[in-house]
Amino acid sequence: MDRAPAVEVESYERRYRDLAGELAAVGYIASGSLARRYNRCGKPRCACHADPARLHGPYWLFTAKVNGKTVNRRLSEDEAALYEQWIANDRKARSLLAEMRALADKLRPLILEQHPDQAPRSPEPKRRRSSPQPRAASSRGGS
Repeated sequence: MDRAPAVEVESYERRYRDLAGELAAVGYIASGSLARRYNRCGKPRCACHADPARLHGPYWLFTAKVNGKTVNRRLSEDEAALYEQWIANDRKARSLLAEMRALADKLRPLILEQHPDQAPRSPEPKRRRSSPQPRAASSRGGS
């Protein structure tokens, strides 16, 4: 067996384990976005309607998809700081998983090349019956 692919496999596997370790250390995650908003109120004489306007806020808004629906949640300053970290962690986890997938794509053929006896076999195509079964008479018009 050629030694070069074995060294390459070891290198890829080492990097894969390193990535798995980084993924384990990511921490809490949250999928969504965080936005700082300023609003106008409904009081016509409020400063938020003046020129120049002094809008109310900032208000922190977390937006995410939950069961296919967009959900918004207003957050405090402290909660927004936590969500900001969790969203960053989610992006890091997605990035690490993408890199792990790319490494696995490179590793699979090398591993199969080293172990041809363990390579999965293609399933045999389904065979048709040698004599076709008679079909039931059609209920469409006819004689």
